[in-house]
Amino acid sequence: MTRIRERGEGVRQFIINHVEDHHDDITKVVMAKFGVTRQAVNQHLQRLVSEGALEREGAARARSYRLPPLVRWGREYPITSDLAEDEPWREDVAPLLGQLPANVLNIWHYGFTEMLNNAIDHSGGTRALVEIQKTAASTQILIQDDGIGIFKKIQDALGLVDERHAVLELAKGKLTTDPDRHSGEGIFFSSRMFDDFEILSGGVYFSHEFGKKEDWILERAQFASGTAVWMKLSNHTARTTKKVFDEFSIGEDYGFEKTIVPVKLAQYGDDNLVSRSQAKRLLARVDRFKVVILDFSGVESIGQAFADEIFRVFPAQHPEMTLLEVNTRSAVKRMMSRVRAGAQS
Repeated sequence: MTRIRERGEGVRQFIINHVEDHHDDITKVVMAKFGVTRQAVNQHLQRLVSEGALEREGAARARSYRLPPLVRWGREYPITSDLAEDEPWREDVAPLLGQLPANVLNIWHYGFTEMLNNAIDHSGGTRALVEIQKTAASTQILIQDDGIGIFKKIQDALGLVDERHAVLELAKGKLTTDPDRHSGEGIFFSSRMFDDFEILSGGVYFSHEFGKKEDWILERAQFASGTAVWMKLSNHTARTTKKVFDEFSIGEDYGFEKTIVPVKLAQYGDDNLVSRSQAKRLLARVDRFKVVILDFSGVESIGQAFADEIFRVFPAQHPEMTLLEVNTRSAVKRMMSRVRAGAQS
């Protein structure tokens, strides 16, 4: 009886974890996963509905299931000199998140306070809106301010030609417009701790999904004003802040010495990666790290000048650094081999 009960609990937990992505076909997914009948799956679904863990919509073959929000909350905070990011966390957010595992709460503590602090210190705005929605499977938090906009501020501070260039700089890490008070690590690490992490500002949309190989830029209609940061995390993830920090650390001092640079972020629209100026933009500020991993996911080919700047000129100028590449297509590998052979001749 205990084994049957444990199997039933496993089936129901699987439903909760996957129904968000399978509103309309969760029955088929569960049948395929556990080798059970449609009738057995329906019994589990009915139980979850009766317990309030699921909501049922439609009838018969058009039926779908969704997770009802356990928490749906929002509040607007005036951005003043008296607002400190730990106060909304301690007084409002943490109690609303409830009894989540310690590692999950640690990730939320880090990400929420870092992003709200950015709004307080950097946005130049007058208010910050915080919204929380929690289901049995996951939690998502939105932080939105009415300030100048993060990409516009980085563009102005670094003298960049385009707001899209700011996304590439954020993806590298160690970027801040206020180095006296900030290390520039908050967005980098936050974007890699959450299942989904998105920033919308101006006409640029930045997204990072855990486990995916690339960050990406999507141009869209101009956002009203300010910056919106959206974070989502499974309530049952095994991920920890330490694991994420360790991934980009070298040695025992846990310094932020390694980064991954998504090469595709240097490519806009139908542009090809062919010029030295594109390569120099890709490599800007990476000399702050000891190890740089260039992720070529989504890059079909590169030009000779682009490759020469990265794989011959830059290593010769920075022999103390380690430059690695991953997810390279055959055309990229051929061009890399060509310029490296020229460097050795």
